[in-house]
Amino acid sequence: MQGLLVMTACPDQDIARSIAKQLVLERLAACVNIIPGVQSIYRWFDAIEETREVILLIKSTADNYALLEAAILRLHPYQVPEVLAVPIAQASSAYVTWLSNACLTL
Repeated sequence: MQGLLVMTACPDQDIARSIAKQLVLERLAACVNIIPGVQSIYRWFDAIEETREVILLIKSTADNYALLEAAILRLHPYQVPEVLAVPIAQASSAYVTWLSNACLTL
C-alpha cells in the first residue's frame, strides 16, 4: 500500500473544515490536518495576488487518489484548486496499517 500526503489550500477555516470532514467521512482520507494562517502569494490571470489561506494536509492512499481528487474538486470553491500529492516514502508499519484500514479499500 502506497501512502500519499495530498495538499490543498482553502479560502477560510469553515470551508477547510467542511472539506476535511467530508473526505474523512467518505473514507477518502484517514486524517486531515488543518493549518490556518498561511500567507499565499501567487500569479492569477497575470496579476500578483496575496491572500490568507488555510492548508489541508490530507493523508490517504495512492489507490484512492482519483476519487480523492474528484471529491476535492467537487467540494472546493476555487476555480482551480491546488491538489498536490506527495508519496509517503517511509512510515512506521503501525501507521501504514492504520492508514490502510482507515481509507476506502478499492
